[in-house]
Amino acid sequence: MSATEQTAVMPFGTLQPPRRYLFGPGPSMVHPRVYEALSKPIVGHLDPYFIQVMGDIQQFLKTAFGTQDGATLVISGTGSAGMEAAVANFVEPGTKFAIFANGYFSDRLTEMAKRHGANVVRFEKAWGETYTDDEAKEFIRREKPKVVGYVHAETSTGALQSGRTICDAAHEVGALVIGDCVTSLGGVPVEFDRTGIDIAYSCTQKGLSCPPGLSPMAMSQRAMEFLRARTIPSRSWYLDLKLIHDYSTVSHRYHHTAPISMFYALREALSVIAEEGIENRWERHRRCNKLFVKGVEGMGLSMHVPAEHRIATLNTVCVPAGVDEAKIRKHLLDGPGIEIAGGFGPLAGKVFRIGLMGPLATEDNVQFFLQEFNKALRAQGHSI
Repeated sequence: MSATEQTAVMPFGTLQPPRRYLFGPGPSMVHPRVYEALSKPIVGHLDPYFIQVMGDIQQFLKTAFGTQDGATLVISGTGSAGMEAAVANFVEPGTKFAIFANGYFSDRLTEMAKRHGANVVRFEKAWGETYTDDEAKEFIRREKPKVVGYVHAETSTGALQSGRTICDAAHEVGALVIGDCVTSLGGVPVEFDRTGIDIAYSCTQKGLSCPPGLSPMAMSQRAMEFLRARTIPSRSWYLDLKLIHDYSTVSHRYHHTAPISMFYALREALSVIAEEGIENRWERHRRCNKLFVKGVEGMGLSMHVPAEHRIATLNTVCVPAGVDEAKIRKHLLDGPGIEIAGGFGPLAGKVFRIGLMGPLATEDNVQFFLQEFNKALRAQGHSI
């Protein structure tokens, strides 16, 4: 390297990201084995080895989603790409799309559906509320949509929505169901088959303890039949699930250059989950959630969502009166290096969003967080 080239490079220095404890809503901590997988030599995206990696991931995902009959695949893009793929492939111009709207990500689903020409009808509830069985049935039976969308685990509120009745009512009127499982997959039971979801999408950077960049998906036989029967191509070529399914599962003909290293990472993350056992993993997250809630309630704090509707991996804690949540977050980040998130939209300044996912979902880590959170609250004058 010449002296001129050295001068041009050196001002940027060596890449040295700070070490953080990612207790936010995502991204979550990455398992060490996943980091190791990212360092492996890449092969071509049509190489037999990579085709096998894709096949392994599809099998692992069946267990994670809870499906035997459904088709699984991976979108090269984050969870929002999975959301858009679901909309682009199952919502045509003029399609009546019923959305259970109770948080930020149901709003994003609404926006995508409108851009694809859907006739959107929404059942509005406050952020953090959920829908009863009777409410779900009455809404769907009244509207008789072609597609129904709901968020299983709403990242903006911490609320977990049961989908069983939504799916049953939707199928009664001949509708397909899209379920947003971005925050639930890997940490909370999705139960794709038992629930009756037709199209589910998720991400890699939350319950799967993997870096962001891919969106796992599952599709029912009903959804696959719809795709096969569709005569008008999807408006999105890149997110065309017919083409992606053919590339990843059937002919393996070139569709796009998949991010090889990220697929390695996802395969390893799913392998770690399989070794632990998916039900053991769910139970570990449930146990840590109970310990966490007991701890914050012992500080005189309250949870935003009722106990029966909380997401085990993502807690929304109400900000106590007189406390500036942004200063608490800064105290935690500048001190022990803990990242958490605040609320936004209607919940801005009202809640802390605190994740307990993957490697951080242990009793020792919960206690570590509670101690540091306690110190931060006291520093802001909150009396425990």
